[in-house]
Amino acid sequence: MLTRFRHLRRDERGMSFVFVGLGFMAFMATTTLAIDVGMFMTARSQAQNAADAGALSGAVALVYNNFTDRSASGPAVQSALSAARANPVMGGQVSVIPADVTFPNDPSGQPTRVKVDVYRAAVRNNAIPTVIGPIFGVPTVSMGATATAEASPANAETCVKPFMIPDKWTESQSPPWDPSDTFEMYDNRGNLLAQPDVYVPADQPGYTGYSVDRDKGTLLTIRAGTGNNISPTMYFSWKMPGDIGGDFYRNNIATCNTALVHWGDLLTQEPGNMVGPTNQGIDDLIARDPGAYWDTACGCVKGSAYGVSPRVVPIPLYDPTYYATGKANGRNADFRVANWIGFFVVGRAGNNISGRITPVSGVFDGNAGPAPQGVFPRVIRLVQ
Repeated sequence: MLTRFRHLRRDERGMSFVFVGLGFMAFMATTTLAIDVGMFMTARSQAQNAADAGALSGAVALVYNNFTDRSASGPAVQSALSAARANPVMGGQVSVIPADVTFPNDPSGQPTRVKVDVYRAAVRNNAIPTVIGPIFGVPTVSMGATATAEASPANAETCVKPFMIPDKWTESQSPPWDPSDTFEMYDNRGNLLAQPDVYVPADQPGYTGYSVDRDKGTLLTIRAGTGNNISPTMYFSWKMPGDIGGDFYRNNIATCNTALVHWGDLLTQEPGNMVGPTNQGIDDLIARDPGAYWDTACGCVKGSAYGVSPRVVPIPLYDPTYYATGKANGRNADFRVANWIGFFVVGRAGNNISGRITPVSGVFDGNAGPAPQGVFPRVIRLVQ
C-alpha cells in the first residue's frame, strides 16, 4: 500500500487537464474582458462623434441663424442638442442638456466658439452596462466627451462671382445710407469734399459695411454699372483667375471658380461689355436649383435640392474709398476687396439681378494675413 501511495504521488498523468482547464478559464475571462474593453473604446469614439456633431451644428447655427442668440431656446443651443442626441452611443441616446452647451471665447477674446459636453454616465442615469464587469462588481461604466467648434472670421473666400458691388459706407450727403445713394468723396476736380461720405474698413473699430445682424434677408437688386459711379445697386465685372472671354466669365457665375480671393486683394475690372454673359450665367445658375426660394418667415432658403443651394453665392465687396481715391488720381481699374456678402439669387428681370443677403461660410488661409473681425463670412471648424 505504501508503494502505491508513493507511485501516485509521483504520477503526473492528468495534470495537463488541470492546466488546460485553468487556461480555458483565463482565456474566457480575458476574451470577455476584451469584449468590455472593445465596447468601451467604441463607446468613447461614438461619444466623441456626438460631441463633435453637436459643436459643429451649434457653430453652423451661429453663422446661419443668429450669431448673438446664445439662450437655451436659441438656435445655436437647440441645434447643438439635436445633433448630439441624433448620434447614439452603444444604441442609447447621450445625455446633453442646455447647460452642457457653452460659448467660450477664442484666444483673441471673441465669442466665436461653441463647446458641447455629452454623457452616458451614472450621474445622468444612463451609464453603459458591462458584460464581464458585474463579476468584479463593476456593472456599468460612465462615459463622456467634449468638443469645441469655432465660427471665426474668414480671411479668404472661394467660389466668388465675377462681379462686385461697393461695401456700405456712412452717407454724409443725404443720410441715412440707402441703396439709391452714391459714394461721394471728391469733387469733379479731385478735391476732397467738405463733408465726404465715410467708409470704415472691416479691420477697424466702427466698421460701416454689411453685417449679418443688420442686413440678413435684405432684398438687393443690382445691375451693370455705368461710368465710374459708386452705387450699391451697380456692379462692376472683374477679371477672375484662369481663362479669359465671355464663356469663361459666364461659367464662373453658373459654377464655382475655386481660386481663393483674399481680404485686401486687388481686383482688375473685366474689359468689355459683360452684361450678356452675366445674364446668361445667372440664368444657368438658377436652372441648377429651380425649386429653391427665399422664405421670409424663417429668413432662409427653402425648397433646395442641395444641402446649401448653389444659388447662395459669395459676392466680393470693394472698398469705395480706395476706388474713389484711385479715380481722383487717375487710377480707375483697381478695386480692393473689402468684404464679401452671401447673396441668394432670387431671379433676373432684364439686366436687373435680385437677391437676398444671407450668411455664407468662408475660408481661412494660413498663408494670408489675419482675418478682420468685421468680416461677413465665417469659417466653421472643430478646434478641440
